Amino acid sequence: MSYRAVALFSGGLDSTLAILLILRQGIEVTAITFLTHFGCDITDRSSCSKDPAPIASKYRFDLKLFHLGERFVEIVKNPHYGHGRNMNPCIDCRVLMLREAKTLMELIGADFVISGEVLGQRPMSQRRDTLDLIAKDSGLRGLLLRPLSAKLLPITVPEIKGIVDREKLLSISGRSRKMQMSLAEEFGLNSFPTPSSGCLLTDPIYSRRLRDLLQYTPNPGFDDLNLLKIGRHFRPSGECKIIVGRNKEENLKLRKMKDKNDLVMDVRGTGSPLVLLRGNNTGEFIELGASLCARYSDLKNNTEVSVTLTDGREEEIVKVTPANQDVIGKYRIN
Repeated sequence: MSYRAVALFSGGLDSTLAILLILRQGIEVTAITFLTHFGCDITDRSSCSKDPAPIASKYRFDLKLFHLGERFVEIVKNPHYGHGRNMNPCIDCRVLMLREAKTLMELIGADFVISGEVLGQRPMSQRRDTLDLIAKDSGLRGLLLRPLSAKLLPITVPEIKGIVDREKLLSISGRSRKMQMSLAEEFGLNSFPTPSSGCLLTDPIYSRRLRDLLQYTPNPGFDDLNLLKIGRHFRPSGECKIIVGRNKEENLKLRKMKDKNDLVMDVRGTGSPLVLLRGNNTGEFIELGASLCARYSDLKNNTEVSVTLTDGREEEIVKVTPANQDVIGKYRIN
């Protein structure tokens, strides 16, 4: 008789090893990788965003991608178990993912769910009491197996039934990666991601930008959230936000993400950021945006700089003094 497990799979080392330990016992695995608006995307560089496809192909297990969409936005705004040090709702995030994994388990007739969690590795979501809470709240108590720390945790249903041999599971705990590195070598994992601090919601600067956005835009759109990853951000009022590109790549992204009502600024004929003014674009905010554009251009030491404003197809030139450090400090979100 064949058995199947559903696995949470980030593409990182721990989740990969958890899958390989179960595959080694002759159990089929269907992995699910979750995407969100906040950087947990296979094209980003956070620890929850490694491209999972090459590993799935190499070790021949099924892979499904699933976007958590607005449900994840809602738990970021109002997490039942609170935020971590920044805007990361780690416990609520894990519960949501496991509930989706449970649904998939039932849909495909799998026997249990696995994850790469390691006891004591993360301070908020991987304590012993929290691991128990997550299993209970996700509806997977007894059906959630964590192969890397299984021998340190209560025995699960698949172990009791003999589907999984508990003796072939591990007892890893803490933040050291020594055991995982050794196991990776054993499985022939020649390259694997270096662990980092986590998704963008653990980043202090990104989190401050997100708090600011939610304060003034309670129901942000995808573009609003995506813009948080780009440029320098300034908040002169609740009705206006100014974003200044830091390099050519960001300038191109800002131009592509421009809304039809946004005002765009740049200094022509020299190295210049592209500045996007979103919201109230009346006189004082236009002047501020233009002065910031001048400040971050190659003409920042000039006493006066001509800045081109583009609103749709119409252009206008305003002359401003580059913003000083006091102005930057007053309005910058950092």
